[in-house]
Amino acid sequence: MQTGIPCMLMRGGTSKGAYFLATDLPSDTESRDRILLGALGSPDPRQIDGIGGAHPLTSKVAIVSRSAEPGIDVDFLFAQVVVDKAAVDTTPNCGNILSGVAPFAIERGLIKATYPATRVRVRTVNTGTVADLLVQTPNGVVSYEGDTRIDGVPGTAAMIAVDFLDAAGSVCGSLLPTGNTIDRVEGVDVTLIDNGMPVIVMAASDVGVTGYEPRDQLNADTELKARIERIRLAAGPLMNLGDVSAKVVPKIALLAPPQAGGHVATRSFIPHECHASIGVFAAVSVATACVLPGSPGARIAKVPDGPVKTFSVEHPTGEFTVRLEVEDGAGMPVIKRAGLVRTARKLFDGTVFVSSRAASGWSLDATRQAAE
Repeated sequence: MQTGIPCMLMRGGTSKGAYFLATDLPSDTESRDRILLGALGSPDPRQIDGIGGAHPLTSKVAIVSRSAEPGIDVDFLFAQVVVDKAAVDTTPNCGNILSGVAPFAIERGLIKATYPATRVRVRTVNTGTVADLLVQTPNGVVSYEGDTRIDGVPGTAAMIAVDFLDAAGSVCGSLLPTGNTIDRVEGVDVTLIDNGMPVIVMAASDVGVTGYEPRDQLNADTELKARIERIRLAAGPLMNLGDVSAKVVPKIALLAPPQAGGHVATRSFIPHECHASIGVFAAVSVATACVLPGSPGARIAKVPDGPVKTFSVEHPTGEFTVRLEVEDGAGMPVIKRAGLVRTARKLFDGTVFVSSRAASGWSLDATRQAAE
């Protein structure tokens, strides 16, 4: 017999994922991961036997619950389900999937909608990062229709405003885990930074590319990918991440001067494929790296003036706007707040089925009863 589990498939930002209530999944990690692999269809490059989209950006999971933490509305555990390996990584943040958490929580009755919008404070359990999400609820229900456009997504949708309250060092322990704005790793000047996502930021020209190449060309460049992987493996321990050979962090960001009216051009690797756009936290980390004096990013970017910087990060399919509030510190700018705009959409709500092997030894009814 197959086991059916309530599931909502949502587009969050430029990603897509399966959203579950924590009470509808096993509490132990091994059983939970086995079910997630079965539901999404991993390991298989096509994920043909599951609901995954055969790409890292569409093989993601959100696990959501009411929070017991004072001042927090809901907790969100992000899971990156590896497409071609039997692996589930809960190390990183994901700001795109985060953008769908508040609508999902309202849809599932964890949060009561208010008029005309609902503010939801979400803690990402992976890293402890806290964000305020403002969702449009004009009639007491989530509105997905609107005129907000984000690059990498066709059409328009209702705006979801996201403000990160304490993203700096959420994975690595500090904004600059080495304490330096510049480190030299494998012969290349880099900034090792974590403002919500561990990212290795470097000039594209320092690894032999322009930073304007189409993503398919970069994905086919085996020499480039081998070189940046050597940098990534060497940087992992420096960023307090240890051996990262089997981890999806840190990401890689190659920077070039802006071409399309923005402030910096990027090609982001996640970490072994070039991103069609750029991830939410990666964009925040890149923009932050660019405002640090003397960094590779500061030398390349056209940094906006003033303490509140609306920073446009160009990527292969458009741009991503990050809002940074910066104040002068003791020799180093202090990032007070990072914000951005996303959209999300409910795609289907129903039941995903996993095989008896994937659900072996687990009962949905028993899990729900234990949670009551």
